[in-house]
Amino acid sequence: MDAVEALYDEHARERIVPEAPKRVDAPERLPFERDRARVVHAASFRRLAAKTQVLGPYSDDFVRNRLTHSLEVAQIARDLSRALGSHPDIAETAALAHDLGHPPFGHNGERVLHELAAACGGFEGNAQTLRLLTRLESKTSYDDGRSAGLNLTRATLDACTKYPWRLGEGPDPASPKFGAYADDVPAFAWAREGAPERERCVEAQIMDLADDVAYSVHDVEDGIVAGKVRLLGLDEDAVQETARSWFGGAAEPAALTAALERLRSMGSWPTSPYDRSRGSHAALKNLTSDLIGRFCGAVQQATFAQGAGPFVRYATGLVVPDETWAEITLLKSVAAHYVMQDSDRIAAQSRQRELVAELVAAIAERGVDALAEAFRADWSAASGDADRLRVVIDQVASLTDASAVEWHRRLCG
Repeated sequence: MDAVEALYDEHARERIVPEAPKRVDAPERLPFERDRARVVHAASFRRLAAKTQVLGPYSDDFVRNRLTHSLEVAQIARDLSRALGSHPDIAETAALAHDLGHPPFGHNGERVLHELAAACGGFEGNAQTLRLLTRLESKTSYDDGRSAGLNLTRATLDACTKYPWRLGEGPDPASPKFGAYADDVPAFAWAREGAPERERCVEAQIMDLADDVAYSVHDVEDGIVAGKVRLLGLDEDAVQETARSWFGGAAEPAALTAALERLRSMGSWPTSPYDRSRGSHAALKNLTSDLIGRFCGAVQQATFAQGAGPFVRYATGLVVPDETWAEITLLKSVAAHYVMQDSDRIAAQSRQRELVAELVAAIAERGVDALAEAFRADWSAASGDADRLRVVIDQVASLTDASAVEWHRRLCG
């Protein structure tokens, strides 16, 4: 056991279902290494390759899908975790898993499923991730035959919990963000045993920051390559207006103006338009690399300023400087204005919402015969309409963008 591994006690390494030692002739792996491998080999992880990040997964050969985004988040999380002294495998696994619960069509699909699932407790991508890790993925079973999902260690499962509360129980009761459905509370409570109420461990904070950094930078990069974003010709007033409508109090105009000026002073900020040449693409990649290093370096420096570390579990938390948050928020606002509010995208999203709603209705009406084999036992075990609706939601959420279209064609014509 190395020095970093030793910072995590038996409670952190415990699994909800005890497991016998592996074969003596198998390569030796430590518990958190096994967690990472289990996520990488999960079916829900593979399906991310065909799920929307911002632009559709087949809209361009360059743009990111949920899988490539997750891999990039994982790389950022691992590097930052190592720098801060926490276990890099835990932060990396949480990052690899952070989008497993996303349904087809990204946040657009998530919103419509939340509305449709009102009778069974709503839908949230992070709560769905917990459900996949502790129930829907097949790896380990309880003694009574029920699935225990991937049976991850407590420290890793806790690090995957971005919102450690149920719907309506968070710091803002009106927020739609939550981390566990009612019937997943036993697994949630086990993962959170001993944790301060509604607080995230530092490994979960690292995962969340890595996600913010990755999509703030990479959504702009994808937008530039798609011809939707031109950093040399930003409409600053429009970006500020989008920032206010999307991010509210986090988007103070003076702070965003100062953030843009700081970013423009970077040596890698473009001085000529992106023209798809190799040189132009290299310059763009250098910019994205510099931005990620800038944000993570600022957080590392600020976090170490509050203590020497190592930063593990609930010993302390990340410190993100206000200027860094403003720069990240600015980039998010650029992507939101030029890419997410694009008229073609909005029109496509409207049809996607109709498709998801019609598909949920069709499966609910046809019942067990419309479900994939893996969900039929859940339907049979359901004790009422709410439980059956949750099975339908699980089924639809598991689909990729393309398979959702195909299922809709088959079931709805």
